[in-house]
Amino acid sequence: MKVLIVGGGGREHAVAVSLHKSRRVDRIYCVPGNAGIAQIAECEPAIGVMEFDKIIAYAKEKEVDLVFVAPDDPLAGGLVDALRAAGIRAFGPDQRAAVLESSKVFAKNLMKKYHIPTAEYETFDDPKEALSYLKTARMPVVLKADGLALGKGVLICNTLEEARAGVRQIMQDKHFGDAGNRMVIEEFLTGPEVSVLSFVDGKTIRLMSSAQDHKRAKDGDQGLNTGGMGNISPSPFYTKEVDAYCRKYIYQPTVDAMAAEGRPFQGVIFFGLILTPQGPRVLEYNARLGDPEAQVVLCRMKTDIMDVIDACIDGHLDRIKLEFQDNAAVCVVLASQGYPEAYQKGYEITGLEKFAGKEDYYCFHAGTKFDENGRVVTNGGRVLGITATGATLKEAREKAYEATEWVSFANKYMRHDIGKAIDQA
Repeated sequence: MKVLIVGGGGREHAVAVSLHKSRRVDRIYCVPGNAGIAQIAECEPAIGVMEFDKIIAYAKEKEVDLVFVAPDDPLAGGLVDALRAAGIRAFGPDQRAAVLESSKVFAKNLMKKYHIPTAEYETFDDPKEALSYLKTARMPVVLKADGLALGKGVLICNTLEEARAGVRQIMQDKHFGDAGNRMVIEEFLTGPEVSVLSFVDGKTIRLMSSAQDHKRAKDGDQGLNTGGMGNISPSPFYTKEVDAYCRKYIYQPTVDAMAAEGRPFQGVIFFGLILTPQGPRVLEYNARLGDPEAQVVLCRMKTDIMDVIDACIDGHLDRIKLEFQDNAAVCVVLASQGYPEAYQKGYEITGLEKFAGKEDYYCFHAGTKFDENGRVVTNGGRVLGITATGATLKEAREKAYEATEWVSFANKYMRHDIGKAIDQA
Protein backbone atom coordinates (compact mmCIF):
# COMPACT_ATOMS: atom_id res chain seq x y z
CA MET A 1 0.00 0.00 0.00
CA LYS A 2 0.90 3.64 -0.46
CA VAL A 3 -0.08 5.95 2.42
CA LEU A 4 -0.06 9.74 2.65
CA ILE A 5 0.23 11.33 6.11
CA VAL A 6 -1.05 14.89 6.58
CA GLY A 7 0.96 16.79 9.21
CA GLY A 8 4.53 17.63 10.10
CA GLY A 9 5.13 17.16 13.82
CA GLY A 10 6.26 14.55 16.32
CA ARG A 11 2.90 12.77 16.25
CA GLU A 12 3.14 12.40 12.47
CA HIS A 13 6.71 11.07 12.75
CA ALA A 14 5.46 8.44 15.25
CA VAL A 15 2.65 7.51 12.83
CA ALA A 16 5.17 7.27 9.97
CA VAL A 17 7.41 4.94 12.01
CA SER A 18 4.41 2.71 12.81
CA LEU A 19 3.32 2.61 9.16
CA HIS A 20 6.94 1.91 8.14
CA LYS A 21 6.86 -1.19 10.37
CA SER A 22 3.60 -2.45 8.82
CA ARG A 23 3.94 -5.54 6.63
CA ARG A 24 1.29 -3.99 4.34
CA VAL A 25 2.82 -0.55 3.67
CA ASP A 26 5.62 -0.15 1.17
CA ARG A 27 5.52 3.59 0.36
CA ILE A 28 4.86 6.57 2.64
CA TYR A 29 4.31 10.20 1.63
CA CYS A 30 3.86 13.19 3.94
CA VAL A 31 2.71 16.80 3.61
CA PRO A 32 4.41 18.94 4.75
CA GLY A 33 6.53 16.49 6.77
CA ASN A 34 9.82 17.34 8.48
CA ALA A 35 13.49 16.37 8.38
CA GLY A 36 12.91 13.23 10.47
CA ILE A 37 9.90 11.96 8.55
CA ALA A 38 11.89 12.51 5.35
CA GLN A 39 14.17 9.60 6.38
CA ILE A 40 11.35 7.10 5.76
CA ALA A 41 8.86 9.02 3.60
CA GLU A 42 8.71 11.26 0.56
CA CYS A 43 7.81 14.71 1.91
CA GLU A 44 6.32 17.70 0.13
CA PRO A 45 7.04 20.71 2.39
CA ALA A 46 5.36 23.15 -0.03
CA ILE A 47 1.87 21.81 0.81
CA GLY A 48 0.27 22.96 4.07
CA VAL A 49 -2.21 20.93 6.12
CA MET A 50 -5.09 23.31 5.31
CA GLU A 51 -4.51 23.34 1.53
CA PHE A 52 -7.17 20.75 0.81
CA ASP A 53 -7.19 21.06 -2.99
CA LYS A 54 -3.40 20.63 -3.15
CA ILE A 55 -3.54 17.62 -0.80
CA ILE A 56 -6.20 15.94 -2.93
CA ALA A 57 -4.24 16.64 -6.12
CA TYR A 58 -1.03 15.28 -4.53
CA ALA A 59 -2.83 12.13 -3.28
CA LYS A 60 -4.15 11.50 -6.80
CA GLU A 61 -0.77 12.20 -8.39
CA LYS A 62 0.95 9.67 -6.12
CA GLU A 63 -1.98 7.22 -6.44
CA VAL A 64 -2.09 6.66 -2.71
CA ASP A 65 -4.38 4.02 -1.20
CA LEU A 66 -5.03 5.91 2.04
CA VAL A 67 -4.64 9.38 3.57
CA PHE A 68 -4.03 9.52 7.34
CA VAL A 69 -5.18 12.95 8.56
CA ALA A 70 -3.33 13.52 11.85
CA PRO A 71 -3.71 17.16 13.11
CA ASP A 72 -6.76 18.85 14.60
CA ASP A 73 -7.20 21.82 12.23
CA PRO A 74 -7.69 19.85 8.97
CA LEU A 75 -9.97 17.37 10.76
CA ALA A 76 -12.10 20.22 12.11
CA GLY A 77 -12.02 21.88 8.69
CA GLY A 78 -13.41 18.80 6.94
CA LEU A 79 -10.40 17.38 5.09
CA VAL A 80 -11.64 13.81 5.56
CA ASP A 81 -14.99 14.82 3.98
CA ALA A 82 -13.19 16.47 1.05
CA LEU A 83 -10.94 13.45 0.46
CA ARG A 84 -13.85 11.01 0.51
CA ALA A 85 -15.85 13.25 -1.84
CA ALA A 86 -12.89 13.00 -4.23
CA GLY A 87 -12.97 9.19 -4.00
CA ILE A 88 -9.91 8.92 -1.75
CA ARG A 89 -9.91 6.59 1.27
CA ALA A 90 -9.15 8.57 4.44
CA PHE A 91 -8.58 7.84 8.13
CA GLY A 92 -9.93 10.26 10.71
CA PRO A 93 -13.29 11.62 11.83
CA ASP A 94 -15.40 13.62 9.40
CA GLN A 95 -16.17 17.25 10.19
CA ARG A 96 -19.42 16.48 12.03
CA ALA A 97 -17.63 14.04 14.37
CA ALA A 98 -14.46 16.15 14.78
CA VAL A 99 -16.63 18.76 16.56
CA LEU A 100 -15.99 16.59 19.65
CA GLU A 101 -12.67 18.44 19.83
CA SER A 102 -13.24 21.59 17.78
CA SER A 103 -15.98 22.85 20.12
CA LYS A 104 -15.54 22.54 23.87
CA VAL A 105 -19.09 23.83 24.29
CA PHE A 106 -20.39 20.93 22.15
CA ALA A 107 -18.31 18.41 24.13
CA LYS A 108 -19.47 19.71 27.52
CA ASN A 109 -23.12 19.75 26.44
CA LEU A 110 -22.79 16.20 25.07
CA MET A 111 -21.40 14.98 28.39
CA LYS A 112 -24.20 16.67 30.31
CA LYS A 113 -26.90 15.23 28.04
CA TYR A 114 -25.56 11.67 28.21
CA HIS A 115 -24.47 11.74 31.88
CA ILE A 116 -20.75 11.29 31.16
CA PRO A 117 -18.85 12.43 34.27
CA THR A 118 -17.13 15.81 33.84
CA ALA A 119 -16.57 19.07 35.73
CA GLU A 120 -19.51 21.39 36.46
CA TYR A 121 -19.53 24.24 33.95
CA GLU A 122 -21.28 27.15 32.26
CA THR A 123 -20.84 28.39 28.68
CA PHE A 124 -20.72 32.00 27.47
CA ASP A 125 -20.69 33.92 24.20
CA ASP A 126 -20.84 37.37 25.86
CA PRO A 127 -17.82 38.52 27.90
CA LYS A 128 -20.04 40.72 30.11
CA GLU A 129 -22.10 37.69 31.15
CA ALA A 130 -18.92 35.70 31.82
CA LEU A 131 -17.51 38.49 34.00
CA SER A 132 -20.81 38.75 35.88
CA TYR A 133 -20.87 34.97 36.50
CA LEU A 134 -17.37 35.09 38.00
CA LYS A 135 -18.64 37.25 40.90
CA THR A 136 -20.39 34.20 42.37
CA ALA A 137 -18.01 31.46 41.16
CA ARG A 138 -15.83 29.55 43.63
CA MET A 139 -12.11 29.95 42.91
CA PRO A 140 -10.03 28.50 41.39
CA VAL A 141 -11.81 28.16 38.05
CA VAL A 142 -10.76 26.90 34.63
CA LEU A 143 -11.37 29.04 31.53
CA LYS A 144 -11.44 27.31 28.15
CA ALA A 145 -11.63 28.88 24.71
CA ASP A 146 -14.31 27.02 22.76
CA GLY A 147 -12.30 26.37 19.60
CA LEU A 148 -8.90 24.95 18.68
CA ALA A 149 -5.94 26.81 20.18
CA LEU A 150 -2.92 24.53 19.66
CA GLY A 151 -3.53 22.92 23.03
CA LYS A 152 -3.00 26.24 24.82
CA GLY A 153 -6.52 27.72 25.12
CA VAL A 154 -6.96 26.72 28.77
CA LEU A 155 -6.31 29.05 31.71
CA ILE A 156 -6.32 28.01 35.37
CA CYS A 157 -7.23 31.05 37.48
CA ASN A 158 -6.68 31.04 41.26
CA THR A 159 -8.21 34.44 42.03
CA LEU A 160 -11.13 36.54 40.82
CA GLU A 161 -8.67 39.09 39.39
CA GLU A 162 -6.89 36.36 37.38
CA ALA A 163 -10.23 35.02 36.14
CA ARG A 164 -11.43 38.45 35.00
CA ALA A 165 -8.13 39.02 33.20
CA GLY A 166 -8.48 35.57 31.59
CA VAL A 167 -11.97 36.35 30.26
CA ARG A 168 -10.67 39.58 28.75
CA GLN A 169 -7.68 37.74 27.27
CA ILE A 170 -9.85 35.02 25.65
CA MET A 171 -13.02 36.87 24.64
CA GLN A 172 -12.07 40.53 24.23
CA ASP A 173 -8.37 40.60 23.32
CA LYS A 174 -8.84 37.41 21.24
CA HIS A 175 -5.51 36.00 22.41
CA PHE A 176 -6.53 32.68 20.81
CA GLY A 177 -8.28 34.25 17.82
CA ASP A 178 -11.77 33.10 16.88
CA ALA A 179 -11.36 30.11 19.22
CA GLY A 180 -12.35 32.59 21.96
CA ASN A 181 -15.67 33.70 20.45
CA ARG A 182 -17.30 31.39 22.98
CA MET A 183 -15.86 30.00 26.18
CA VAL A 184 -16.45 27.54 29.00
CA ILE A 185 -15.97 28.35 32.68
CA GLU A 186 -15.76 25.18 34.75
CA GLU A 187 -14.94 24.06 38.26
CA PHE A 188 -11.32 23.30 39.05
CA LEU A 189 -10.78 19.59 39.74
CA THR A 190 -7.80 18.07 41.54
CA GLY A 191 -6.05 14.75 41.03
CA PRO A 192 -3.61 13.06 38.64
CA GLU A 193 -4.30 13.61 34.95
CA VAL A 194 -4.23 10.64 32.59
CA SER A 195 -4.55 10.39 28.80
CA VAL A 196 -6.20 7.38 27.18
CA LEU A 197 -6.13 7.06 23.39
CA SER A 198 -8.56 4.82 21.54
CA PHE A 199 -9.44 3.59 18.08
CA VAL A 200 -13.13 3.85 17.17
CA ASP A 201 -15.13 2.57 14.17
CA GLY A 202 -18.41 4.37 14.91
CA LYS A 203 -19.73 1.77 17.34
CA THR A 204 -16.82 -0.27 18.73
CA ILE A 205 -13.94 1.16 20.76
CA ARG A 206 -10.49 -0.36 21.34
CA LEU A 207 -8.28 1.27 23.95
CA MET A 208 -4.58 1.94 23.56
CA SER A 209 -2.26 2.01 26.55
CA SER A 210 -2.65 4.88 29.03
CA ALA A 211 -0.24 7.81 29.06
CA GLN A 212 0.52 10.89 31.14
CA ASP A 213 1.33 14.29 29.67
CA HIS A 214 3.42 17.09 31.18
CA LYS A 215 1.89 20.31 29.85
CA ARG A 216 3.70 23.03 31.76
CA ALA A 217 6.86 24.54 30.30
CA LYS A 218 9.07 24.29 33.40
CA ASP A 219 10.08 21.78 36.06
CA GLY A 220 7.65 21.25 38.90
CA ASP A 221 4.68 21.99 36.64
CA GLN A 222 5.57 25.68 36.61
CA GLY A 223 5.36 28.09 33.70
CA LEU A 224 2.91 28.36 30.82
CA ASN A 225 0.83 25.59 29.28
CA THR A 226 2.46 24.10 26.19
CA GLY A 227 1.50 21.48 23.64
CA GLY A 228 3.31 18.98 25.89
CA MET A 229 6.89 18.82 27.24
CA GLY A 230 7.01 15.06 27.72
CA ASN A 231 5.00 11.93 28.30
CA ILE A 232 5.08 8.53 29.95
CA SER A 233 3.20 5.31 29.16
CA PRO A 234 1.60 3.55 30.91
CA SER A 235 0.42 5.92 33.64
CA PRO A 236 1.08 4.51 37.13
CA PHE A 237 -2.20 6.08 38.26
CA TYR A 238 -4.34 4.21 35.71
CA THR A 239 -5.39 1.21 37.82
CA LYS A 240 -7.68 -1.70 36.96
CA GLU A 241 -10.40 -0.02 39.04
CA VAL A 242 -10.07 3.24 37.10
CA ASP A 243 -10.12 1.32 33.82
CA ALA A 244 -13.30 -0.57 34.75
CA TYR A 245 -15.08 2.65 35.77
CA CYS A 246 -14.08 4.49 32.61
CA ARG A 247 -15.09 1.64 30.30
CA LYS A 248 -18.56 1.61 31.88
CA TYR A 249 -19.25 5.32 32.30
CA ILE A 250 -16.97 7.19 29.84
CA TYR A 251 -15.51 5.34 26.84
CA GLN A 252 -18.39 3.38 25.32
CA PRO A 253 -20.98 5.98 26.44
CA THR A 254 -19.06 8.65 24.47
CA VAL A 255 -19.02 6.51 21.31
CA ASP A 256 -22.73 5.72 21.74
CA ALA A 257 -23.55 9.39 22.39
CA MET A 258 -21.86 10.51 19.17
CA ALA A 259 -23.74 7.83 17.20
CA ALA A 260 -27.03 8.86 18.84
CA GLU A 261 -26.38 12.47 17.79
CA GLY A 262 -25.99 11.39 14.15
CA ARG A 263 -22.25 12.00 14.31
CA PRO A 264 -20.73 8.49 14.28
CA PHE A 265 -17.04 8.78 15.14
CA GLN A 266 -14.45 6.85 13.12
CA GLY A 267 -10.81 7.46 13.96
CA VAL A 268 -9.00 8.19 17.21
CA ILE A 269 -10.63 9.58 20.34
CA PHE A 270 -8.26 10.96 22.98
CA PHE A 271 -9.78 10.99 26.46
CA GLY A 272 -8.16 13.55 28.76
CA LEU A 273 -9.07 12.36 32.26
CA ILE A 274 -8.55 13.62 35.79
CA LEU A 275 -8.72 11.13 38.65
CA THR A 276 -10.54 13.08 41.37
CA PRO A 277 -11.30 11.80 44.89
CA GLN A 278 -14.90 11.39 43.64
CA GLY A 279 -13.82 9.30 40.65
CA PRO A 280 -12.55 9.85 37.08
CA ARG A 281 -13.87 12.86 35.16
CA VAL A 282 -13.40 13.88 31.51
CA LEU A 283 -11.35 17.08 31.17
CA GLU A 284 -11.34 17.13 27.37
CA TYR A 285 -11.70 15.11 24.20
CA ASN A 286 -9.36 15.25 21.24
CA ALA A 287 -10.42 13.87 17.87
CA ARG A 288 -6.96 12.53 16.99
CA LEU A 289 -3.75 11.14 18.46
CA GLY A 290 -2.15 13.33 21.10
CA ASP A 291 1.34 14.77 20.78
CA PRO A 292 3.53 13.55 22.51
CA GLU A 293 1.14 10.72 23.58
CA ALA A 294 1.50 9.12 20.14
CA GLN A 295 5.26 8.92 20.60
CA VAL A 296 5.05 6.79 23.78
CA VAL A 297 1.98 4.72 22.84
CA LEU A 298 2.53 3.78 19.19
CA CYS A 299 6.09 2.56 19.79
CA ARG A 300 4.62 0.00 22.25
CA MET A 301 1.84 -1.24 19.96
CA LYS A 302 2.23 -4.83 18.69
CA THR A 303 -0.81 -4.95 16.38
CA ASP A 304 -0.19 -3.85 12.78
CA ILE A 305 -1.48 -0.26 12.60
CA MET A 306 -2.74 -0.75 9.05
CA ASP A 307 -5.06 -3.56 10.15
CA VAL A 308 -6.49 -1.27 12.85
CA ILE A 309 -6.95 1.66 10.43
CA ASP A 310 -8.84 -0.53 7.93
CA ALA A 311 -11.06 -1.94 10.69
CA CYS A 312 -11.95 1.59 11.87
CA ILE A 313 -12.89 2.74 8.36
CA ASP A 314 -14.80 -0.45 7.45
CA GLY A 315 -16.59 -0.88 10.78
CA HIS A 316 -14.91 -4.15 11.75
CA LEU A 317 -12.99 -3.05 14.84
CA ASP A 318 -14.75 -5.73 16.91
CA ARG A 319 -12.61 -8.30 15.04
CA ILE A 320 -9.33 -6.65 16.09
CA LYS A 321 -7.36 -7.66 19.18
CA LEU A 322 -5.33 -4.55 20.00
CA GLU A 323 -2.12 -5.62 21.76
CA PHE A 324 0.72 -3.70 23.40
CA GLN A 325 4.13 -4.77 24.65
CA ASP A 326 4.46 -5.36 28.38
CA ASN A 327 6.95 -2.52 28.76
CA ALA A 328 7.06 1.24 29.29
CA ALA A 329 8.05 4.33 27.32
CA VAL A 330 9.11 7.86 28.24
CA CYS A 331 9.36 10.86 25.91
CA VAL A 332 11.31 14.00 26.81
CA VAL A 333 10.70 16.96 24.50
CA LEU A 334 13.70 19.06 23.50
CA ALA A 335 12.29 22.52 22.89
CA SER A 336 13.57 25.94 21.84
CA GLN A 337 14.30 28.22 24.79
CA GLY A 338 11.38 30.64 25.11
CA TYR A 339 8.67 28.18 23.95
CA PRO A 340 5.65 28.53 24.08
CA GLU A 341 6.18 32.28 23.59
CA ALA A 342 9.01 33.83 21.53
CA TYR A 343 11.94 31.70 20.37
CA GLN A 344 14.57 31.60 17.63
CA LYS A 345 14.66 29.00 14.82
CA GLY A 346 17.21 27.83 12.28
CA TYR A 347 19.89 26.35 14.56
CA GLU A 348 21.78 23.27 13.32
CA ILE A 349 21.03 20.02 15.17
CA THR A 350 23.97 17.65 15.68
CA GLY A 351 24.18 14.09 17.02
CA LEU A 352 21.08 12.68 15.30
CA GLU A 353 23.12 9.83 13.81
CA LYS A 354 23.62 8.37 17.31
CA PHE A 355 20.09 6.94 17.24
CA ALA A 356 20.76 4.77 14.19
CA GLY A 357 20.37 1.05 14.86
CA LYS A 358 19.25 1.46 18.48
CA GLU A 359 15.99 -0.47 18.93
CA ASP A 360 14.92 0.94 22.29
CA TYR A 361 15.55 4.59 21.38
CA TYR A 362 13.56 6.93 19.13
CA CYS A 363 14.24 10.48 18.04
CA PHE A 364 10.90 11.82 16.83
CA HIS A 365 11.21 15.10 14.92
CA ALA A 366 8.60 17.74 15.81
CA GLY A 367 9.95 21.07 14.60
CA THR A 368 12.80 20.43 12.16
CA LYS A 369 13.60 21.07 8.50
CA PHE A 370 16.52 21.00 6.07
CA ASP A 371 18.27 24.35 5.41
CA GLU A 372 19.62 25.41 2.02
CA ASN A 373 22.82 23.44 2.72
CA GLY A 374 20.97 20.24 3.55
CA ARG A 375 21.62 20.47 7.29
CA VAL A 376 18.88 19.58 9.79
CA VAL A 377 17.90 22.75 11.70
CA THR A 378 15.34 23.74 14.32
CA ASN A 379 12.00 24.89 12.92
CA GLY A 380 9.59 25.13 15.85
CA GLY A 381 9.01 25.46 19.58
CA ARG A 382 9.06 21.74 20.19
CA VAL A 383 12.01 20.38 18.22
CA LEU A 384 12.56 16.70 19.08
CA GLY A 385 10.78 14.06 21.15
CA ILE A 386 13.53 11.88 22.63
CA THR A 387 11.81 8.60 23.48
CA ALA A 388 13.03 5.35 25.02
CA THR A 389 11.40 2.09 26.01
CA GLY A 390 12.35 -0.09 28.96
CA ALA A 391 11.08 -2.93 31.11
CA THR A 392 9.85 -0.36 33.65
CA LEU A 393 9.01 3.34 33.59
CA LYS A 394 12.07 4.02 35.73
CA GLU A 395 14.36 2.28 33.22
CA ALA A 396 12.67 4.01 30.25
CA ARG A 397 13.06 7.41 31.94
CA GLU A 398 16.77 6.86 32.62
CA LYS A 399 17.35 5.84 29.01
CA ALA A 400 15.35 8.77 27.60
CA TYR A 401 17.30 11.31 29.65
CA GLU A 402 20.56 9.61 28.69
CA ALA A 403 19.61 10.02 25.02
CA THR A 404 18.76 13.73 25.41
CA GLU A 405 22.52 14.29 25.76
CA TRP A 406 23.25 12.73 22.38
CA VAL A 407 21.86 15.66 20.41
CA SER A 408 22.74 19.35 20.57
CA PHE A 409 21.46 22.63 19.20
CA ALA A 410 21.69 26.25 20.34
CA ASN A 411 18.91 27.30 22.80
CA LYS A 412 18.04 23.63 23.58
CA TYR A 413 15.61 23.44 26.48
CA MET A 414 13.85 20.62 28.34
CA ARG A 415 12.16 19.69 31.58
CA HIS A 416 14.20 17.49 33.89
CA ASP A 417 11.30 15.93 35.81
CA ILE A 418 9.30 14.07 33.14
CA GLY A 419 7.90 10.95 34.79
CA LYS A 420 8.48 12.17 38.34
CA ALA A 421 5.00 10.77 39.12
CA ILE A 422 6.58 7.31 38.87
CA ASP A 423 8.04 7.92 42.34
CA GLN A 424 4.76 9.18 43.76
CA ALA A 425 2.21 6.65 42.48
